[in-house]
Amino acid sequence: MRHYPTQHPVETRTAVRDLRTLPKAHLHLHFTGSMRPETLLELADKYGVHLPEALQGGEPPKLRATDERGWFRFQRLYDMARSCLREPEDIQRLVREAAEEDLRDGGRWLEIQVDPTSYAPRLGGLIPALEVILDAVDRATRDTGLPIRVLVAANRMKHPLDARTLARLAVRYRDRGVIGFGLSNDERRGFARDFDRAFAIARDGGLLAAPHGGELAGPFSVRDCLDDLGAGRVGHGVRAAEDPALLARLADSDVTCEVCPASNVALGVYEKQEDVPLRVLWDAGVRMALGADDPLLFGSRLAAQYELAREHHAFTDEELAELARQSLRAARMPRPLLDELLADVDAWLAADAGAPDDAEARGVAGTLSDRESSADAATPAGRSR
Repeated sequence: MRHYPTQHPVETRTAVRDLRTLPKAHLHLHFTGSMRPETLLELADKYGVHLPEALQGGEPPKLRATDERGWFRFQRLYDMARSCLREPEDIQRLVREAAEEDLRDGGRWLEIQVDPTSYAPRLGGLIPALEVILDAVDRATRDTGLPIRVLVAANRMKHPLDARTLARLAVRYRDRGVIGFGLSNDERRGFARDFDRAFAIARDGGLLAAPHGGELAGPFSVRDCLDDLGAGRVGHGVRAAEDPALLARLADSDVTCEVCPASNVALGVYEKQEDVPLRVLWDAGVRMALGADDPLLFGSRLAAQYELAREHHAFTDEELAELARQSLRAARMPRPLLDELLADVDAWLAADAGAPDDAEARGVAGTLSDRESSADAATPAGRSR
């Protein structure tokens, strides 16, 4: 069903609501990329890993991945960060801290994406690696109260038979919190149809199909995700804005695009935030779930994506609340919890907006300084990434 956005008058900026208290779901977050910069530095010191200079300063590196050299550099940095995750306690720390960060940003549900083959060599093999990850997810959910689920992701740079193995494994662990199957890495390489059998296995096993498309490659890659892989969600999908017919198709479907504004600019997909086609997608009625992608490398987390929509695309609080609702509806959560969280979004919107200076003092943009604040108010009831 097409979503027709309601037209609202432009809000005056005399008062704004705190976006960190807006209840939302986080549906596009990669495993190693969720790490805190300070955690990476501590683990590197623990294991004697010499990090490249770009990862040593605690600030996001300068990246541009729109050519193969730039993508190689991005993957190299990611590989170096992942090499610091060597023991189950490192995995537990990463997931717990990712949950804490989302809670501080108003996250009420998290679906984190991981390729367990990338961690298997250090964690005893493919199955032990996935079990370590799922154990860490269970523990973080208990410790923080944030419901967390897992998407197992295949690597499009590897053989499609590897993807089929992963799909079968993902289905096997469906009752342990695996809710979806993805496909990541450089979408300019290979063809989505090469992985159609893996996605059929996943869909037949009751998993959501959520491949990447429409980031580094154009609208055709989004169409391939729909036609060849049966996508229920598309990771990124922003390049669909270049094809009006595809926009209409997405709007008329139940497919949600997991849009990551900060990473789109950090990777050079767009030159500046104003170029990210949030408004084009919104006005076409395409459902969106904003995500942080890889905060370690891009420097911003969940609430900051909503702040970018507010500051650079003039989204009103009513529109931001609807974006949050769309993220919640696209999540694989139980219906009673969804109804509860949708009511919480309505309550956020019904509350009086605070003074802008107060909001800024609370760190609405989700910067690194937010990590020192309390999460109490938000507590809820090639290689691949």
